[in-house]
Amino acid sequence: MIVVIGSPVGRLDDDVLRAGGTASRVALAAAGLGRIVQLVGVIGDDPTADGVILDLARGGVGHVALLRDPGRATPLQPVTPDAIDDTDPDASVPVPASPGPALEAADVELGLRYLTDFAVVVLAEPVDAETIAVVATAARWGEARMILVVGGGAAVPDGLPADVVVFESPPDDPDGAFADLVGAFAAALDEGTEAGEAFRSSIASDGWTEAGSA
Repeated sequence: MIVVIGSPVGRLDDDVLRAGGTASRVALAAAGLGRIVQLVGVIGDDPTADGVILDLARGGVGHVALLRDPGRATPLQPVTPDAIDDTDPDASVPVPASPGPALEAADVELGLRYLTDFAVVVLAEPVDAETIAVVATAARWGEARMILVVGGGAAVPDGLPADVVVFESPPDDPDGAFADLVGAFAAALDEGTEAGEAFRSSIASDGWTEAGSA
């Protein structure tokens, strides 16, 4: 089983509410490759959250460890300019909800209590050092492979498992290509594929090629 950690948001796709955010898209990519996936994070208790959870369920992503916070509005990704029909005078852009609080170590620790049998854990969004430490401890305890996503230019923290795999996220991922890559890599690891081969197979699945040696 793969555990993906990160809070989902809503996104509109042709006026259909879907699960958005890197964590959701990583989880959906891995589930789409036939793996068992659970998502750990925090979401609101509102209609947007209901739509996000339904979309995750349709995509085969479990949410038993997704905490619902009635005091938090589920963020909604704004529609991109290309998606707006400027020929329609009635067309409007939904106002995105104010971002909720960042995922905290206590949220992750509580969510992981529901999930004890996993082979891969993906920390899919940049978080603080305390949260990273919680995930690293869970990975060691469960003898799971840890995948860490860090922000561009961010330093890799100390105290991680020796076999951790670190991805640096791009400034933006509008088409989900980066999330798909991480999800495919996690799925390959979960199948028992060696890390180097898992990476090569995941980039090949999106039509990417590995850079040659200098």
